[in-house]
Amino acid sequence: MIVTTTDQPSADMLATAARLAEELGARLEPRRRRTLGQLAAQAGDRELLVVTSTQLRYYGGPEEPPFYFHPSMAYVRVKRLRKGEPDPLVELAGVRPGDRVLDCTAGLAGDAIVFAYAAGPEGEVTALESEPVLHAVVRDGLRTYETELPDVTAALRRIRAVRADYAEHLRSLPDDSFDIVYFDPMFRDPVHESSSIGPLRGLANPEPLHPDAVREAMRVARRAVVLKETNHSPEFGRLGFVRCPGNKTSAVGYGVITIGKHDPA
Repeated sequence: MIVTTTDQPSADMLATAARLAEELGARLEPRRRRTLGQLAAQAGDRELLVVTSTQLRYYGGPEEPPFYFHPSMAYVRVKRLRKGEPDPLVELAGVRPGDRVLDCTAGLAGDAIVFAYAAGPEGEVTALESEPVLHAVVRDGLRTYETELPDVTAALRRIRAVRADYAEHLRSLPDDSFDIVYFDPMFRDPVHESSSIGPLRGLANPEPLHPDAVREAMRVARRAVVLKETNHSPEFGRLGFVRCPGNKTSAVGYGVITIGKHDPA
């Protein structure tokens, strides 16, 4: 993979590109007014990570649409929460102000953003992502993206983005260290994908969720372990989740394992 910048980069952009190239084991290439196609052809590598003044943009090839961080539907969901409207995932997971939530499969961090807003300033959301490029793009976005709403931007900043394999990370955690543990693996049977999810599928970890990881999550969680999958996926039954009743026409469904440790009376 090549790491580069836009034309006429600032000193900060150059420093960011150098840091990312070292972090990702990628090749740092000055832009020198070359198009992305020219740069890829001359360097002999189709994958490009471009540092701009506002974001990181990943290209699987110079002619492919870029992947970049954007809160997308998470922003819409948080605005609904701000108006006092319910969010199905927040309600099913039982997220409360002050909760500690572990999102084991951060992806674009959409659900982590909603969790961070629902848990509030006293809460804590840790978002794990095993894939290095995806982690770098989303981590940078959570640190720098500015919404029109200061409290929503503050929720982004509260998310602790960690590059880690969730199975290994769960094994390293003490019992009852999070209130809720959440899994949103790549769906076994993909639904219609948006323009942002399409590029994500090529970057994300495709491995199915293993029962051992679910057992570790049950040890780590105080109140609930939650799984997001396609609405009628056999994964809920295979992994021991109780599928939650919801919108029968929705492509997405949730399953919950209720733990109930140390719950207040």
